[in-house]
Amino acid sequence: MAPPPPAPFLLLLLLAALAGADDPYRYFTWTVTYGPITPLGTTQQGILINGQFPGPRIDCVTNDNLVVTVINALDEPFLLTWNGIKQRKNSWQDGVAGTNCAIPPRGGNYTYRFQTKDQIGTFFYFPSLALHRAAGGFGALNVYQRPAIPVPYPPPAGDFTLLVGDWYAAASPHADLRRDLDATGALPPPDALLINGAPSGGTFVGDRGGTYLFRVSNVGLRASVNFRIQGHALRLVEVEGTHPVQNVYDSLDVHAGQSLAFLVTLDQPPLDYAVVASTRFTPTNELTAVATLHYAGATARAPGPLPLAPPAAGPFDYGWSLNQARSFRWNLTASAARPNPQGSFHYGAIPTSRTLVLASSSSAPVDVAGGGRRRCAVNGVSFVVPDTPLKLADNYNIADVIDWDTLPVRPDAAPRAGTPVLRLGLHEFVEVVFQNTESELQSWHLDGYDFWVVGYGDGQWNETQRQTYNLVDAQARHTVQVYPNGWSAILVSLDNQGMWNLRSAIWDRQYLGQQLYLRVWTPEQSFSNEYAIPTNAILCGKAAGLPH
Repeated sequence: MAPPPPAPFLLLLLLAALAGADDPYRYFTWTVTYGPITPLGTTQQGILINGQFPGPRIDCVTNDNLVVTVINALDEPFLLTWNGIKQRKNSWQDGVAGTNCAIPPRGGNYTYRFQTKDQIGTFFYFPSLALHRAAGGFGALNVYQRPAIPVPYPPPAGDFTLLVGDWYAAASPHADLRRDLDATGALPPPDALLINGAPSGGTFVGDRGGTYLFRVSNVGLRASVNFRIQGHALRLVEVEGTHPVQNVYDSLDVHAGQSLAFLVTLDQPPLDYAVVASTRFTPTNELTAVATLHYAGATARAPGPLPLAPPAAGPFDYGWSLNQARSFRWNLTASAARPNPQGSFHYGAIPTSRTLVLASSSSAPVDVAGGGRRRCAVNGVSFVVPDTPLKLADNYNIADVIDWDTLPVRPDAAPRAGTPVLRLGLHEFVEVVFQNTESELQSWHLDGYDFWVVGYGDGQWNETQRQTYNLVDAQARHTVQVYPNGWSAILVSLDNQGMWNLRSAIWDRQYLGQQLYLRVWTPEQSFSNEYAIPTNAILCGKAAGLPH
């Protein structure tokens, strides 16, 4: 059964706000363990948080301070990252290997302290090390608006959260899949698709005539999914924390690492309707997960087959998906988490300070730790995680950890291993082009920021493609798909100082080296730019034993 709409929670938040509460603190203590789970009917070793799979949902409000103590009872190091939470001035809490030392195994702990500063929307958290997320450890993080900041739609009658993702039948998914990647550099096709941890993803109950908000996040390792509800239209109202123009769709594509929210009005006869997610662009069998939208009082299922996936000429026909992506537009008049309209920031009128063209690649063997196995790379450099997190190496001026500004402008002839960090200035305005020369869809995520997706195109990008950019109302988001043998272009305002991971959201590619870091910095030291190292920061590698 799906969690009930959090109306009582919202009422409490409203009362707290009316009582004059300022940026309240919300405390959580989570214990991470292995435990038996049976999403496919046979027992697997899952990663649980407080015994739950998926993990506990966090419901909070814009500017809340979250204090999350994580106790690692696994037998290997562990970290959580907060997908889409910007960690304003605070990359210390980002929870990736380049910013944080891992929480030690067998009882080690770390307390994350961060604020959902100036954010609203649908996000999620997940384990960022190795292949832990293949076994669970992920959960929803929903940020609701403050009462003073309206959203551009009436309050829904209820609110449902759906975590959708591909799944593997291995007995110990995180260990078995990691062994596969280390040995061969490739994953087999997934075995199933799950909604909230099950292929028959539960029941969502509503009253006829009511309008409900559905929040959907793709928490899987790699598969793109298409989402649809039998007999019902989907009105898109949020894309990763920003408000789009409210177009209506029969179905929506959600790629790895992405989140959407849409409104559904229960305007059909009172029956049970299929809520369907299915994989996209797979050469083998399409995987499907089915939940139920139950009209209160209904006693029968709606007749007819499951709603079909979008039309395609074949498994690799991306035309429909590309056209849908281009139809997403930023709502210029809507307020987001701040009172000013989104469109008051005229991103298209700002000159760019530099252009980064980042080409993904795979298949070429790269020598890492004496093994010449398949790796993934960016501009010919395959990222190797150092023993000392990059953020600590930068903070303490530790030498021989970071490869500063060594990423080639274009791929080199010979792929190589490295630890590339690009230095950029605080408040630079940067154009980034993601070039995909491969036959599979890519998905790219940037920690610490939203960006405007100003263009998609076929073939090799060149400067003339800028004439096709949307410089008025391009959709803002934090994760963008790049279609095969094509490119996606973004503009990003670097207003958040810190060390930020730019990575493939397709997790086996990230594990195999398709990532890098951006160090956004100014020599002016001020808490208005960046917070100091936390007093509880775990120090490891070459930083072990140094003072905080």
